[in-house]
Amino acid sequence: MKKYFLLVALLLVTAIVSFAQNQSTYHITDSFPIKSIGGYDYLTVDSASEKLYVSHGSQVNVLNKNTGDSIGVIKTEKDVHGIALVHALGKGYISNGTLNKVLVFDLADNKILKYVPTGKFADAIFYDDFSNKIITCNGMSKNMTVIDPTSDTVVATMQLTGWPETAVSDGKGNIYVNNAEKAEVDVIDAHSFKVIHNWPNKPGTGASGLAIDRATMRLFATCENKMMIVMNAENGEIITTIPTGDGADGAAFDNSLKTAYSSNGEGSLTVIKEVSADNFVLAENVVTKPGARTITVDQATHKVYLPSALFKPASKESFRPQTIAGTFKIMVVEPH
Repeated sequence: MKKYFLLVALLLVTAIVSFAQNQSTYHITDSFPIKSIGGYDYLTVDSASEKLYVSHGSQVNVLNKNTGDSIGVIKTEKDVHGIALVHALGKGYISNGTLNKVLVFDLADNKILKYVPTGKFADAIFYDDFSNKIITCNGMSKNMTVIDPTSDTVVATMQLTGWPETAVSDGKGNIYVNNAEKAEVDVIDAHSFKVIHNWPNKPGTGASGLAIDRATMRLFATCENKMMIVMNAENGEIITTIPTGDGADGAAFDNSLKTAYSSNGEGSLTVIKEVSADNFVLAENVVTKPGARTITVDQATHKVYLPSALFKPASKESFRPQTIAGTFKIMVVEPH
């Protein structure tokens, strides 16, 4: 009899999951055009305010995250990539790629305060709330720069064996970084800023985006071979792999909805539900726009923001296809 009830329960869960996968619950609800020129990379939403920070060319556009209205523009000398916020100090930080620097700005009025040197090609950037440090991923020099935001000075440099793509923190003293070149997650001690583990993310290759569920200690790494790796952040064990769209780049996690996202350059958003720490379900693939490869999630409103544009044909001189002026926009995707 127990086996019978277990079978019925299993069939019921399977039916529910199948139904959910066939019912689209996410939709593009808005689009914010940005008319300036240039490429784009990361964007950061401020869940504590109305601001959305968007990298575009050599500047950061600050938008109202609800209406898309322009709040301000922070102009820099060269290509911008990521934006990190330190509310306690009222400062923001912008990684300035080929300038090999981080720009420090005032969150209140967007005034530029200082430039801080980094390794070569400062790309992803984040604030580690355990060590209270700003950390950049420097691709060309294969290292990470640690900045003290109280003094805006470099206090450490962490050398890796490959290109550090994206990093996150567990808030308890561990920093995780996707070493894209080695197809592994490198674990860094936030006390000593030394690498303490190198965990392969096989069968994933060339991981880029990285997100974390601090409650269950699960890492979500998007990989170039159209999958997301779910890893145990305590021991490096691969929990499962989930198929994604092509060109999977950015990753994000909604803490309240227990939902992981993969933004895919082909023009799709993969939605993955965390049923439990060891059970993950592919919920759906939302159609977005080609080029929508990076992502940010508002933890307060659960809105997902994705940048995209129309492109010129790729050339040998350009790292990525060049955007067509006047076509850049931010899509807003929401669950219903």
